[in-house]
Amino acid sequence: MESQAFQKVYTKLTNITKATVTLKATDVGYDEIASVAGRMAQVVKITGEDITLQIFEGTEGVPTNAEVSFLGRPPQLKVSDELAGRFFNSYGDPIDGGPEIQGELRDIGSPSVNPVRRKQPSQLIATGIAGIDLNNTLVSGQKIPFFADPDQPYNQVMANVALRAKADKIILGGMGLSNDDYLYFKNVFDNAGALDRIVSFVNTTENPPVERLLVPDMALTAAEYFAVDKNENVLVLLTDMTLYADALSIVSNRMDQIPSKDSMPGSLYSDLARIYEKAVQFPSGGSITIIAVTTLSGGDITHAIPDNTGYITEGQLFLRRDSEIGKVIVDPFRSLSRLKQLVIGKKTREDHPQVMNSAIRLYADAANARTKLENGFDLTDYDERTLDFAKEYSDRLLAIDVNVDIDTMLNISWGLFGKYFSKAEVAIRENLVEKYWEN
Repeated sequence: MESQAFQKVYTKLTNITKATVTLKATDVGYDEIASVAGRMAQVVKITGEDITLQIFEGTEGVPTNAEVSFLGRPPQLKVSDELAGRFFNSYGDPIDGGPEIQGELRDIGSPSVNPVRRKQPSQLIATGIAGIDLNNTLVSGQKIPFFADPDQPYNQVMANVALRAKADKIILGGMGLSNDDYLYFKNVFDNAGALDRIVSFVNTTENPPVERLLVPDMALTAAEYFAVDKNENVLVLLTDMTLYADALSIVSNRMDQIPSKDSMPGSLYSDLARIYEKAVQFPSGGSITIIAVTTLSGGDITHAIPDNTGYITEGQLFLRRDSEIGKVIVDPFRSLSRLKQLVIGKKTREDHPQVMNSAIRLYADAANARTKLENGFDLTDYDERTLDFAKEYSDRLLAIDVNVDIDTMLNISWGLFGKYFSKAEVAIRENLVEKYWEN
């Protein structure tokens, strides 16, 4: 060991696994970064003087006498208005061919906001997707996941939300994106002329999986700059949190930790909560809202990743392919926004809560009618009408390719009520029927 400008350099590794190295060192802190044979690493475990580092690029080719120097700080990101419109890797370095960012260095992974500084969310975030805005309205400062099967076009949905959402800044954190997905996001943002309000941090499948662990913290550090320093409403889109959790398990399994459910680390709940709890509405006006994709394994909602996610977040948005119309829809039965009642009928039109409830009830009646049909029972005239209504409701409102404002969604719903049902069957308050029913 030698001293180099007050920086201790160690040259003896006691253990090397595929993702981690261990050595004896003193005066080292958790999450501190280090250089191991020129590779970036981070402290993940301290037992007395035994320090375990995860190496983001992996340990292949690292010798036992590799030089290790600790930098005395966690990873950092330069923050300034120059972030807008740029694409960065997991370390916050530009990958779009543009210049380096000039700005203030901030540590990533800082604690979430003191609850005293939080305000109850009350601002609507419109996405233009009726399956969200009409039935599962999002509120600024909310945290909500998309649950989707791996073969569903969830990244297209995320790109659409990024383009349509009424937010000052959109921060995309892409983990394990295919090159096609990365280029898709880049082209969509470019072509829409929306780059000036979008910041992207991207780890592709070609990058080491452990690097993904930096992406949410990078994205949220940028989000906190715009929300806190600039009082802006920021929407953070994270995709895919299942690949993030897989990277966590790679590291914990290499450290010989005893895995918990579904081979995930025992710390999974707190690891996910640390990210999601960054969602906040500030009294001063800025906010951070988090929408994150969690891909499901064979539709299994009980897997440790969606299971823990459901405890932490305020609802979920569930994507499924509707065989009747051949499109992906936001499933009204399995989706839920627990904060929607804070804005529907208050920040949206007065008829919103009743229209939403009646449409879902009629859609549920159609599901019952479909069960009767499949079991060989005769359908009533009302059953037939609910099936026709459900098909058109799915096509014109639930499908993810719909892009209209909330008033238009409500008007389309009223049009469908009038087309298929009597006023009594719709069962909405009389004063609203008189005002909005389309004759």
